[in-house]
This record gives sequence, structure tokens and C-alpha cells, in this order.
Amino acid sequence: MHELSIATSMIEQIEEIMLKNGIRELDRITVTIGALSGVDEEAFAFAFPMVVEGTPLEEVALSINSQPVEVLCRNCHQQTSPEPIFLRCLSCGSAEVDVKSGRDLLIQSLEYTDKKKCLAQKDDENTITTKG
Repeated sequence: MHELSIATSMIEQIEEIMLKNGIRELDRITVTIGALSGVDEEAFAFAFPMVVEGTPLEEVALSINSQPVEVLCRNCHQQTSPEPIFLRCLSCGSAEVDVKSGRDLLIQSLEYTDKKKCLAQKDDENTITTKG
């Protein structure tokens, strides 16, 4: 199940984004998984809680957006959405198609509330006051 390593890598990226932006907690993580990405959505959803267990992201909600396959036919110029295992134009049946979507695996959004954002202000050289 390579979804475990993918989820781990994604969480590392998210933690880096949080650190750079001073965000302490997230409410929701939304990812997009394309039908041709090679990632099984159910396996990813199963692996995700194992990866975030014991981290500041343990309570975050995960939303997965499915990205269907879309192809553009080189013969009839129609854009259709065939099944991932059947990459043919649904209009004319041609196999001469260009994949337009369905390969993505990406962090779509990170949701947090402003009150959870860590706003650090340096009072003097030795003291940092955190508000939020």
C-alpha cells in the first residue's frame, strides 16, 4: 500500500506550509485524487489517520475530491470522460486521445480559522509573546 508513503509525504508538505505561515492547527485538508494518479482513494483515506496520529493534525478532517478522466479526441475533437481502463473517445471510439485530466494528486486546500493562527510578536530580544 504505497498510499501510506504518499500520505506521509503529503503531511510533511502540509506541516512545512503550516510552519511557514504560522498556522498551529487545521480544520480541514482537501486533496484531489485523479482516477489515473495511481492512488486508491479508499486506501489513502484508510492510511491518513495512521499518518496523523500523535501529530498536531490528528483531529483534522480529510476531504477527498475525485478527479475523473477526461480525454480530448484527436479525430472528432470531442472531450469525453471514459473509464480509466478504457481510454477511448466515447463519441467515436477512437483510441487517439489526449488525456486532459485525471492524473492529478494534489493538496487542494488547507482550511483553518484565524483564531488558530499563531501570531508571534517579539517584545524584546529574549521574549516572544504568542497571540491567538
